[in-house]
Parts: sequence; C-alpha cells; structure tokens
Amino acid sequence: MIEKLAIVAVGGNSLIENPKEPGIARQWEAARKTCDHIANMVTGGWNIVVTHGNGPQVGYIMRRGEIAAKEGIHDVPLDLIVADTQGSIGYMLQQGLDDALRRRGMNRTCATVITQVRVDADDPAFKNPTKPVGGFMTEAEARKFEADGWQVMEDAGRGWRRVVASPVPRAIMEINAIQALMLSGYVVIACGGGGVPVVRQPDGSLRGVYSVIDKDRCSALLAQTLRADLLMISTGVEKVFLNFGKPDQRELDRVTLEEARDYLKQGHFGVGSMLPKVEAAIDFVGNGGPRAIITDPAHMEAALRGETGTHVVPS
Repeated sequence: MIEKLAIVAVGGNSLIENPKEPGIARQWEAARKTCDHIANMVTGGWNIVVTHGNGPQVGYIMRRGEIAAKEGIHDVPLDLIVADTQGSIGYMLQQGLDDALRRRGMNRTCATVITQVRVDADDPAFKNPTKPVGGFMTEAEARKFEADGWQVMEDAGRGWRRVVASPVPRAIMEINAIQALMLSGYVVIACGGGGVPVVRQPDGSLRGVYSVIDKDRCSALLAQTLRADLLMISTGVEKVFLNFGKPDQRELDRVTLEEARDYLKQGHFGVGSMLPKVEAAIDFVGNGGPRAIITDPAHMEAALRGETGTHVVPS
C-alpha cells in the first residue's frame, strides 16, 4: 500500500541552467543533478511520479524545423514535437534516476509514459493564445515572427516569445497505465510538457490540436486524480516572492489557500513564470490536496523538512 505519493514537477528550464550554454551535454548535467534530488526523496520513503516541462526544447525543435523547411524537409506539427520531447527528456530522466538510485543501493525501474491529455475543442483559450513557446528573443526578432502570423508576448522581463493556446486539461488518457506502473513500484515519468493535447472527435477518435497544456496545471490534475499527498513544483528560485525584483520584495514561506488566492487576485505573479505554478498549487490544495511546495531542485529535501520553499496549505 502506498504511504506517501508525491508528484514532482520539473521545469523545462531546470534542464538548461545557463541559457547561453543550452547544449545537450549541459542538459545531461542538469538532469542528473535534478535526478539526485528526486532520488533522495525516493530513499526517504516517497513514491514518485515525475512530470516535466519542455518549453526551451520545443523551441529548439521548432527552430530546426524552420531551418529544415527552407531545404524542402517537412515541418513537424506541435503535438508531435511535444511527444518527441516527452520521449527525449523522459529518457534523460529515466537514465539519471536509474543511476542515482543504483548509487543509493536501490533497484527501481523507471518508465516514461507518452501521455495524451484531453482538452475541450471549444476551450476559450483557443481564441486567446497566452502560453509562451520556444526560446527567448529580442523584441525585434519577435516582431518578425509576428509578421509571419505568430502571436508574441513579453515574458516576465526575460525577453519575448511566441505564444499559443493553453487549454485547460480535462482528463489524462493514460492514467490507468500510470497508476498501474506506480502501484507496481515503478518510478514513473508522465505528462511531459503538460501532455500532448488531444480532442475527442464526434466518432470517438482522438486527434492532436495545435496548443500547449501548462505543465504545472496538468501536474495538479495528475496529483488530484492519483490522490497524491504532495505536489512538489520545482522551479528556478528557492521561494515564491511578492513584488519580485522590487525593493519591497517579500518571500513567502507558509501560505494558506485563502492567502494564495488573494495574492493571485492582486496580480503578484508573472504570467510566463510564477503564475501557473501558484495556480497549480491552488488547484491541488483547493481540491483536497494536503500540501503543495514550490522551490528549486537544490532545496527540495530541505523544503520537505519544512526548512525552506513556499508551502501552500489548506488553512
């Protein structure tokens, strides 16, 4: 019987610690560091399902596709790019976790599930694209993409990015497989990049749609569905801040659900950065989850001990 289950959401940017050095070798280094921290959770008695972002990686594939298209090579649709990155990042995390667990004397099999997530075809998000995809650009570069028909936006002071629709995840199609593997003792990697967004057709079939599901929101849905004890959201900072980057910035330690909702309404969190993480924490705790923690990979264990991180709790 599972005693403690944690959904650990790893940010896509966690695999690229320095945007100026995004090469594969550096991504492997970052993945192995993150896997060391997750392995410590496993040795500490946690059952783990890992989710991950894929924003920068999607951007690189999109860019390669643009270059290849000039040579007459077919482009890759966005749903296949998400599936591609689920496989490649899942492979890195599988290997990193396997190595880290073996060093700790644990023989646990890690498995990646290529995950489809159902969304509604009439979701309002399709009329208002807001989800950043791809790499960061200057405004001048972004305007060129805008001229080609893309929508662009400035992303939390970090640069400009293209944006696509981000519909609400409604159901995780492979949830039975994820749960079966988890109950059999596997360390599961699932819902990568928020899952491949699909819609149900009138004849009952599934088809991919041009959009990106927010990884943190999907992680909250996964945590709710599996009745997890903890949603751990890994990001680039040790704690969430109010008035981030301003002289009066203030770190948040323990936040009640009511307080978190108030801060959200006050507009404290950036759309492309902390906002979806706080929303995911609110979704999980607001739907009966015991606790959500937001912190960076290096402080995951300390956050579990209550020493750091931002903890969102019912009251």
